[in-house]
Amino acid sequence: MRVALRLIAFMLPVLLALPAAAQTYPERTVRLIVPFGAGGPADVYARILAQHLSEETKQSFVVEDRPGAGSLVGTDVVAKSKPDGYTLLVMSNTHTTNESLIPNKPYELMRDFVPVATINYSDLLMVVHPDVPAKTVAEFIALAKKEPGKLNYASSGPGTPYHMAGELFKAMSGTDIVHVPHKASGDARNSVLAGTVQMMFDAVTVMSQMAKADKVRALASTGLTRNPLTPDLPTVAETIPGYESTIWIGLMAPKGTPKDVIAFLNSAVNKVIELPAVKEAWLKQGAIPLVKTPEEFDTYLRKDIEKWAHVVKVSGAKIQ
Repeated sequence: MRVALRLIAFMLPVLLALPAAAQTYPERTVRLIVPFGAGGPADVYARILAQHLSEETKQSFVVEDRPGAGSLVGTDVVAKSKPDGYTLLVMSNTHTTNESLIPNKPYELMRDFVPVATINYSDLLMVVHPDVPAKTVAEFIALAKKEPGKLNYASSGPGTPYHMAGELFKAMSGTDIVHVPHKASGDARNSVLAGTVQMMFDAVTVMSQMAKADKVRALASTGLTRNPLTPDLPTVAETIPGYESTIWIGLMAPKGTPKDVIAFLNSAVNKVIELPAVKEAWLKQGAIPLVKTPEEFDTYLRKDIEKWAHVVKVSGAKIQ
């Protein structure tokens, strides 16, 4: 009995010290690495998140843009960082599609990272040039099937969410529509506005305004439910059940990051993205908060990787 009591007395300080150490996080600046260009959606949302996380935790969260090689440069920086919670990856569905599109990456998403939290998602709009004789998704599908290979759609480049939205549409609708890649979203939009390309999937904030100005005709949004910015517009899923192609943003950490640090970050992020000021700021950009536990995010990621792997296989999509 005395031996047992001595053992407990010896171990108690050690056991108590473990959660105490976790409670001190964060003790210094936390870096949010954005592997995309400055001014893009991930950068904008990350800066809003960092501001409020800094206020919530009383410690600095700073955003660092590390673009290059279609997100590979910045992502690899985080993969090779110390797994202590002080270097985090701001990632998106570009990462889940890259798992199939770029098999020989220096990292693997589910091997080298652990999920932290989801942040938000944004719908796209499916739009056509006004001269296209289709006013609904069903009419567009019928037109495409009547003349296979004649219609085309624009994107800001291979592997982008806009490209993959188009490939998913083709796969689920059974249509033959030609992909016309561009160097940037602005170039793709100009092609649709000029009528040289008939259709594209693009950001709801941009295209809803162009549709109101009658520069394009909006056929549908790409979420499972109607978008609050375009409540009268149907979803693609109302014609093609199960279709969903959004741009979502999340946080991941290097593999080996302590579970209690992940839990702390998940709780802090979920609290921040539910703040009225954050919701309002993001809604203006067409973004809706996405709240998940680390375990739910893990399941979400694996399903997304599987979904886009199927689309890549069926479509033969490649990054040149």
